[in-house]
Amino acid sequence: MACKRSPVRLRYSPHYARLFFLEQPFLFLLMQIQLVNAIIHTGDEVIENSNVLIEDGRIVALSKDIKEGITIVDLKNKHLCAGFIDIQINGGEQFYFSDNPSTEALQDVYDSSVKYGATNILPCLISSPKEKILMAIETVRSFKEKNPALIGLHLEGPFINADKKGAHSDKIIRKPSNTELEEIIRYGKDIIKIITIAPEIFTNQQLEMLKASGIVISAGHSNMNFDEADYHFKNSISLVTHLYNAMTQMGHREPGIVGAVFANENVYAPIILDGAHCHYAAAKIAYQIKKDKLILLSDAAFLGRKKQSFQSELIDATLQNGFYRNKEGNLAGSAISMAEAVYNAVHHVNIPINEAIKMATIRVAKAIGVDNAIGRIAPGYPASFVCFNDNLAQFETLKF
Repeated sequence: MACKRSPVRLRYSPHYARLFFLEQPFLFLLMQIQLVNAIIHTGDEVIENSNVLIEDGRIVALSKDIKEGITIVDLKNKHLCAGFIDIQINGGEQFYFSDNPSTEALQDVYDSSVKYGATNILPCLISSPKEKILMAIETVRSFKEKNPALIGLHLEGPFINADKKGAHSDKIIRKPSNTELEEIIRYGKDIIKIITIAPEIFTNQQLEMLKASGIVISAGHSNMNFDEADYHFKNSISLVTHLYNAMTQMGHREPGIVGAVFANENVYAPIILDGAHCHYAAAKIAYQIKKDKLILLSDAAFLGRKKQSFQSELIDATLQNGFYRNKEGNLAGSAISMAEAVYNAVHHVNIPINEAIKMATIRVAKAIGVDNAIGRIAPGYPASFVCFNDNLAQFETLKF
């Protein structure tokens, strides 16, 4: 039985600092900003009482010195880390992206994510008709051209196992055809960053097509046994979708997908730490085994718990005791933010603060191969941060 603790309501203070420059004929003066007096979680180490110099939306340097003649932001010895990375987010405060993958919905998902600490995201499209998949790809492509903080798209389904459908509609779940798979890859391989599939319903040829596309393959909503999962983890797949959920569980005679995840050190295991999707004791076990391969995501249906209920042809969800469930009683995405996931990792799973921060930043970036661009506080990386107090009860987004 999942833990029934009431969700902790964190205090958020989103601040958006826009970077301006003065424009005159033949003259551009870039504004410099320095964040001072911070405990900095760089992604590699913790640096106390240090400062971050920012120019043109990028980190320029970390130092103990305070530069004169520029804008100074005093963080008063609070903690500072890179903005969180959410690789599975379904909705914002108002809209569910899969229902209508429009620019308006995507803007809501992005703005809400930033408000709650995630400055880089992969909006998730759950099992959908092909036309809606292509529409979502185009929406994300257009949005990403203007805002590169959007990493891409997480396509969760429709090529999953109906026996592990979770809240997905079995009317839409289907086996892949070569024609449909080829079209999705051709049109979206530069936008789809992750695709969640049940490998057992794919042919070897189709799996090779996906591998060749460069899209990160994640095993999820799958009924594979241990041997099947172990084979794929040793050959082509190094990511699963929400550990423990919508997959075969670990038994002493048949270890299932969960056992295969534990047995393969290379596999990254994202986990939903809301107290409902898995018991916190199960999360502790996973952390002891997976160590730096256990990472956080939200899988939030909506953020902020403002949306009480939602129905569409793809999914229905009602907020019950702090958790979204469908009419069948299944969990239908979480209600937590990345900031809450970090809080729960520390306070309920006893993970050290710096480890929990890495689970929401640099390790997520490594899992999808973008750690050279986001997830760290280091020169050249984006000036997008989360600032928080010692007990993680107050979070502030700083985006320059």
